[in-house]
Amino acid sequence: MLHSTVPAHEKRRLFRERLASGELLRFPGAFNPLSARMIERKGFEGVYISGAVLSADLGLPDIGLTTLTEVAGRGQQIARMTDLPAIIDADTGFGEPMNVARTIQTLEDAGLAGTHIEDQINPKRCGHLDGKAVVDEGTAVKRIRAAVDARRDPNFLIMARTDIAAVDGIDAAIDRAKALVDAGADAIFPEAMRSLAEFEAMRTALDVPILANMTEFGKSELFSSEQLRSAGVNIVIWPVSLLRIAMGAASRALDTLLDEGHLTNKLDEMQHRADLYELIDYEQYNHFDQDIFNFEIVKD
Repeated sequence: MLHSTVPAHEKRRLFRERLASGELLRFPGAFNPLSARMIERKGFEGVYISGAVLSADLGLPDIGLTTLTEVAGRGQQIARMTDLPAIIDADTGFGEPMNVARTIQTLEDAGLAGTHIEDQINPKRCGHLDGKAVVDEGTAVKRIRAAVDARRDPNFLIMARTDIAAVDGIDAAIDRAKALVDAGADAIFPEAMRSLAEFEAMRTALDVPILANMTEFGKSELFSSEQLRSAGVNIVIWPVSLLRIAMGAASRALDTLLDEGHLTNKLDEMQHRADLYELIDYEQYNHFDQDIFNFEIVKD
């Protein structure tokens, strides 16, 4: 009831243990707290919180317009609703190295299990759009060093994302990833990989876990979990998928309302009231009310 009963530090410890096992961990993107709980109930290993989703939720494009306060606040709301570890997108760290340090501690306090910091310039762009530009290696390394130095819980995962493959190719991405690992990154997020061979090249070159971003309508082919597992990938995210499906369904429902004036024919597509109540533990709240506020007025 209310929130997860697993403390944040324990989520991080268990996440690190599973990540060290070498298995492929599946992290669908949650677009709100309730969807995070559904991800857990369905049996996935973690929850991803996308910067693109957070931006879209505010009606903004994914170009670095969100603030640390907005991202951490929404991340806390989502992370508290699940026993699963939650990884959040921190874009370029919200500023210079000192800002990156503050970002890490704020996200730790918000209960997240980890984050990734990317090497794009400010303002950043969606990782699957053309026209991206990246910072020089020294600047990218300073961001990760600042993040690692600021971390208080050693199990808080600091992942370095590099977008340089789309600019200078896979060899440059491998070189950049190695420099970021040397700077202290616990894992690497190579963005916009175009083939399984590129994931395999990153796996061969690095001794840390790597993440695959399976976002629709982007630069990467949509590989299956089994294909990514075979390529040596350790974490796979579907960052915007649930939001896209939900918004698509909402759009079709609104069209039906305009055309027919009712949604009677859409009932079988809706989450039933009983399923919603079960997902939010409605009965537990009812028991709480009975246990705490069940009293009698004694008349004199």
